[in-house]
Amino acid sequence: MNLWKIPGLKIGGLEAKIPIIQGGMSVCISLSGLASAVANEGGIGVIGAAGIGMSEPDYSTNFKEANKRALRKEIRKAKEMTNGIIGVNIMVALSDFDDLSLVAVEEGADIVFFGAGLLLKNPKILSLDRLKEVGTKIVPIVSSARAAKIIFQCWAKNYNYVPDAVVVEGSLAGGHLGFKKEQINDPNYTLEKILSEVISIMKTFEQQFNKSIPVFAAGGIYTGADIHKFIQLGAQGVQMATRFVATYECDADVKFKEAYVKCKKEGLILIESPVGLPGRAIQNKFLDDVSAEIKKPFKCPWKCLKTCDFRKAPYCIALALNNAQKGNLEEGFAFAGANAYRVDKIIPVKELIETLLTEYEKAASI
Repeated sequence: MNLWKIPGLKIGGLEAKIPIIQGGMSVCISLSGLASAVANEGGIGVIGAAGIGMSEPDYSTNFKEANKRALRKEIRKAKEMTNGIIGVNIMVALSDFDDLSLVAVEEGADIVFFGAGLLLKNPKILSLDRLKEVGTKIVPIVSSARAAKIIFQCWAKNYNYVPDAVVVEGSLAGGHLGFKKEQINDPNYTLEKILSEVISIMKTFEQQFNKSIPVFAAGGIYTGADIHKFIQLGAQGVQMATRFVATYECDADVKFKEAYVKCKKEGLILIESPVGLPGRAIQNKFLDDVSAEIKKPFKCPWKCLKTCDFRKAPYCIALALNNAQKGNLEEGFAFAGANAYRVDKIIPVKELIETLLTEYEKAASI
């Protein structure tokens, strides 16, 4: 394999050997096991922070402390297992967004990815001096050029500082999507189109702040040929999540992984999430019940998402996703990207990365 053909990935002073970011999958799908395995292969491994404390014994009575404790544990475990790059994915919509952001920086996460909302404020408890001191990079995840522009303009005006990179996530991603339902299959909202628009906008901020601001493509990227395609389109790397679920190192139960292996193209559906966003998931009886308006009773001892009205929600999404992560798909469901039906077996992360690099080189040689 001629590895010289594979470009590395740079975010400020951070350098990954390969241009692959493993997407952060929350509610305990990507923890230290998966993140460290990806980092050991030269990519960027990412721990999903939302609902990370659900395995802690006091989560139902003290969810904020449980989340902080669990995130500390997972970052420390990941750093013990790798010298590679470890990131954390934090949803802006979380009610404990500030707390988790502080833990990520305190524990020396190399990168914090912020999705599910516009990062219009530097978390008040994170000083820019502190960020610069520890070297943590800030990377928002956006689904439009407009969102990227709003975030970067806000930071430039209020902090005279801008995030270090940006991930552009298209409508073929799994989980919650930053699009209206009618935009998901609209050719005006393809990843290719949005990516070029965001790259163009970033050039202005690169000039203003005299620094490189890499743009990464995400959502529906499945093969090494896909990686090559988006790098040719100007992305400096890609974020991939779905491919990494069906690996031995993924932190979910094997039954969760098998749901990917067994799913069919027609079984990947769009749902209306209780948090007010469309999402892509694998159809099962739980979701059929929800569609039939069969309410799944629950109590909410916390309010983990700012946008969730638990009094009206047909089910608790955190509980449903946690049940699925544990292999209990009768009482939950799996989020998945549009290409999940192409997964046909569970393999080691090392084998997956080697396959992607081989596919990349084949595409590059054409």
